[in-house]
Amino acid sequence: MRGDDETPKAPVTERKIFGTDGVRGLANAGAMTPERILRLGMAVGRVFRNGAHRHRVVIGKDTRLSGYMIEPALTAGFAASGMDVFLLGPLPTPAMAMLTRSLRADLGVMISASHNPYQDNGVKFFGPDGFKLSDETELEIERLMEDGPEAGLAAPADLGRVKRVDDAGARYIEFAKAAFPRRLSLEGLRVVVDCANGAAYKVAPTVLWELGAEVKAIGVDPNGFNINRECGSTATKKMQDAVLEYRADIGVALDGDADRVIICDEKGRIIDGDQILALIADMWKAQDRLRGGGVVSTVMANMGLEKFLAARGLTLERTRVGDRYVVEAMRAKGMNVGGEPSGHVILSDYATTGDGLVTALQALAAMAETGKPASAVCRRFEPLPSLLENLRYCGGDPLADPGVKAAIAAGEERLGRAGRLVIRKSGTEPVIRVMGEADDAALLKTVVADICAAIEKAGAA
Repeated sequence: MRGDDETPKAPVTERKIFGTDGVRGLANAGAMTPERILRLGMAVGRVFRNGAHRHRVVIGKDTRLSGYMIEPALTAGFAASGMDVFLLGPLPTPAMAMLTRSLRADLGVMISASHNPYQDNGVKFFGPDGFKLSDETELEIERLMEDGPEAGLAAPADLGRVKRVDDAGARYIEFAKAAFPRRLSLEGLRVVVDCANGAAYKVAPTVLWELGAEVKAIGVDPNGFNINRECGSTATKKMQDAVLEYRADIGVALDGDADRVIICDEKGRIIDGDQILALIADMWKAQDRLRGGGVVSTVMANMGLEKFLAARGLTLERTRVGDRYVVEAMRAKGMNVGGEPSGHVILSDYATTGDGLVTALQALAAMAETGKPASAVCRRFEPLPSLLENLRYCGGDPLADPGVKAAIAAGEERLGRAGRLVIRKSGTEPVIRVMGEADDAALLKTVVADICAAIEKAGAA
C-alpha cells in the first residue's frame, strides 16, 4: 500500500491501458514492452495482495514468440510484489479461468492477443472467481502504475516463489470432457479441428479423440509466428476445405486462445456464433436447462436470431460489444447462455468465459443425440442479409466528423424499421466496424458503402 507521505495523484476515470479484453498491443512497443509489463505485474500484484496468506497467481499463454518475453516480465513483477507464481505453459484462455478457481489462486493471467496476428500480444486477467476484472479494478491498476517503480515492493523475505505446473493441460482436458453428456459418444463421427496454431493445439484434438471421434487436426504446428495465420476461426477456408477433402461430419475452428469457435457443416458451410446460440438455446430449453428465459448477445447479433428466439417465447438481451459485458448481463439477469456472432459463447453452467471447445461439444452432442447431420442440427434460422466492413484509421475520431454523422443519419433513415446499423470503434485495434442488416440487400450495400466512404474521407487509413 502507499505510504502516508506519498503525494496523492488525481483519480483515473477513463481506462488508458486496458481495452475491452485486457491489455493488448504490438509486441515490444507501447504497453507491451518488458518495462511496462513489469510495472503492470507489480501494480496488479498490489491490488490482489490482501491478507496474511501466501498469494498465488497462475499464468498461461498462447504460442506467440513474444510470450517468451512477456511471461518472465510478468513473473518478475508478481514475485516483486510478493505473489507466488505458477507457470502453466500454453493453454486456452478458458482453461486459465477454470484453473484460477481450481488451484485456489488469487489471480489468473492469460498472455494472448486472441485472434490477432503474432505481432500483437496481450494480457487478460481473471479474479479468484474466474471472472474477468471489473472496470473499477482495471482503473485502480492503472492508477497504481502511475506510482514510482519501487512503490509496493515486497520485503526480501516476502518475495514470491516461481514454479511450473506440469499437469495443467490434463486438468483442462478432463474439465472439457465433462461438458459432454456421459451417455453419448462421438464414435462414428469424423471431426476436423483447426487449432489456429494456438493455445489449444494439444488439448483440443485430445478431447475430441478421447470422446470417441475420428479426428483430423490442422493448425497444430505452432512456430511462434503462424498463430491465426490463414487458419482458425477468423480464416476458416482451410477448415472448410479439409471437411470436404476428408468427408468429415463437422469442422471446428478455434481462435488463437480458443475462447472462440466457428463451425462448418458437412457441406463446408459456415455456422457462426448466432446459429450456435440458437442451437444451444433451443436444445437447452427442450432439456429444461435454459435459465432466464432467453440468451444474451451483443448489438452485433443478427436480427434473424432475435426473431428465431421470439418465435419460441425466448428473449434476446443485447449488450455492448465485448464478452465481459455479455457475462455481466448474464449474471445480472440469471441467464446461463450468452455470446457473440464471432463465436465467443459463454455457457455459465461450465465456464466463466468463452470456451470454444466446450461450445463445439454442445453441437456435437446434438448430432450424437439425434443422429442428424450438422447441416440439419446447427442451422436453425435464416439470417437477415448483413454486411460488415472494417476500416483502419490513423488517429483522431472519424466518428465525430460532421460528414460521417450525416451519412449515418441518412443511412438510418433509408433503412427505417426494415434494418439497422451498428457503427463502432474496435476495443482492441484502430478499426471502425460498420455493420448493417436489412431485408433489402441492395439497399444495405449502398447505405454501408456511403458510410464507409464518409469515414475514409474523415481519416481512415
